[in-house]
Amino acid sequence: MIENQYLKKTTIALLLLFCACAEKKSKADVETEANPKRPNVIVIVTDDQGYGDLSYHGNPIVKTPHLDAFAKSALELTNFHVGTTCAPTRAGLMTGRNANRNNAWHTIAGCSILLEDEETMPEVFQRNGYKTTMLGKWHLGDNYPFRPHDRGFQEAFYHGGGGVQQTPDYWNNDYFDDTYFRNGTPEKTSGYCTDVWFNEAISYTKSSQKEPFFLYLALNAAHGPFNVPKSYADKYASAPLNETQKRFYGMISNIDDNFGRLIAHLKDTDQFDNTIIVFTTDNGTAAGISRPQNGQKALGYNAGLRGTKGSHYDGGHKVPFFISWPDGAIQRQTKTDDLVAHVDLLPTLTALVDIDFIPKKTLDGQNMVATLKGEKINGDRMLVVDTQRNQLPEKGRNPCVMQGPWRLVNGTELYNTEEDPGQQNDIAKDHPERVKQLNAHYDQWWADIQSDIRYAEIPVGRTEANPVLLTIHDMHTPDNLPWNQVQIRKGEAHPSGFYSIHVAEAGEYQFKLYRYAPESKLAINATTEEITGTSFKDALPEGKALKIDGGLITIDDTKFTSNVGESNQYITVSANLSPGSHELRSSFLTSKGDDLSPYYIEIKKL
Repeated sequence: MIENQYLKKTTIALLLLFCACAEKKSKADVETEANPKRPNVIVIVTDDQGYGDLSYHGNPIVKTPHLDAFAKSALELTNFHVGTTCAPTRAGLMTGRNANRNNAWHTIAGCSILLEDEETMPEVFQRNGYKTTMLGKWHLGDNYPFRPHDRGFQEAFYHGGGGVQQTPDYWNNDYFDDTYFRNGTPEKTSGYCTDVWFNEAISYTKSSQKEPFFLYLALNAAHGPFNVPKSYADKYASAPLNETQKRFYGMISNIDDNFGRLIAHLKDTDQFDNTIIVFTTDNGTAAGISRPQNGQKALGYNAGLRGTKGSHYDGGHKVPFFISWPDGAIQRQTKTDDLVAHVDLLPTLTALVDIDFIPKKTLDGQNMVATLKGEKINGDRMLVVDTQRNQLPEKGRNPCVMQGPWRLVNGTELYNTEEDPGQQNDIAKDHPERVKQLNAHYDQWWADIQSDIRYAEIPVGRTEANPVLLTIHDMHTPDNLPWNQVQIRKGEAHPSGFYSIHVAEAGEYQFKLYRYAPESKLAINATTEEITGTSFKDALPEGKALKIDGGLITIDDTKFTSNVGESNQYITVSANLSPGSHELRSSFLTSKGDDLSPYYIEIKKL
């Protein structure tokens, strides 16, 4: 009897406890439903992959099954545009502002550094409770305060410059087992570059399931040099392509396989439905179609577009764009031809995740959520894209004004890309009023951006970054500039030019003038055999090592000559500097009277 009463009381107690737990769980469920986790955001940007470099867009050669499947399930923007080259697109995407406004109108020569006072997408997302991470290609500055982890990314893992193996990148990188920078610190990796970036992305999303994240996955592929695992190049061994294209297409297939891995992981971890995923590219194709020579037929495919990377015709700036958010109120499994551009991503994505974004500066982009939802928008919108690639933007240099399907190129050529996607039929004479209207918009736009045009200044002597390493990649010069390590090894060019620097405080500064990257440990007068790298055997310089005797630093008009170097790696020059903005010039001096620009300069406040 006592035992039965005990069991009865115990059963009642357990039932009461179960009901209490159930009630608590029910309340938690209600709270979760009332305050669901905000969507994650993943923006994927590939490099030099054009509109036609997808089998989804009719390419009969390239194999991209994972991207094709994603495209079919997502919303495609078929009239989406970016800059015509790398850095201009990335600057516009990060800020919502045309690159001519923010010192990123070029890819080298000091004009690919995003101005310090520009507000960036990760800064906005981080300020509003998002974890922020960047992987891959930044290309908007390699020095403090321009690096990705200075611009709103809590975590950044990236290569230097505008591509693996470029001058600011870690010495000897060649796409395989490279050393990249994690928040500025070199870190050795294992494997092929694109695999590394996607492995990092998957690892990051595994550890970021409790709070919303913003992930910017910016690949260096399929940018040259076209290094790719042999198995991927072999996929196109018998394709009607030249050897460069076979590797280029192989790089795209590798991207596709990795993209498939990421999507599968997001689905397996129940993150896919509540993640906004954007897939796009940074400019038109670099190698998807060959340039015909001697009357030969072009090899490859460009979706019938005119122009490739660097062109202000559609082939240079019309690119793939797919967006997916199954849990969100945006369209799926359809397309829209509304005019949209990279500068729209910041205002659009912030609106999608319900961030109250108030821009601090004039935007060229606008909130395009209505397009994503399938609502009717104003088709009169006009946008400008141009190709500058010079020391300062010039009015009328390679412009294209867009309005719906209309393109005004060079201020005189008019095309309707709905009827003439290849832009072969100039119909300006038939539509003089539209030509006038589009030119008027360009004039108004140019007048608005003029006051924004200025150079970024690299700070020296600040406690956050001392010493500072400058590379010739950021020298202001109209001359040919050695922007990659192949050219550095060959000693192909020693251009004349200057660096824009800002001295934080007065004092004595030490300049170390290097010919090769400091981490290379190579002497200034290294021999051909000594500078050989695994992937650089075809890039050996001709002749013997140079005999460099001294160095010269010029700050504005004041010259400082060399002291005896502490090492055969560099020449040391000391100078007393005043605070403020300065132009820095540097030279190696030889017994023959040569005036050669150092490729690397370390500046330290003593």
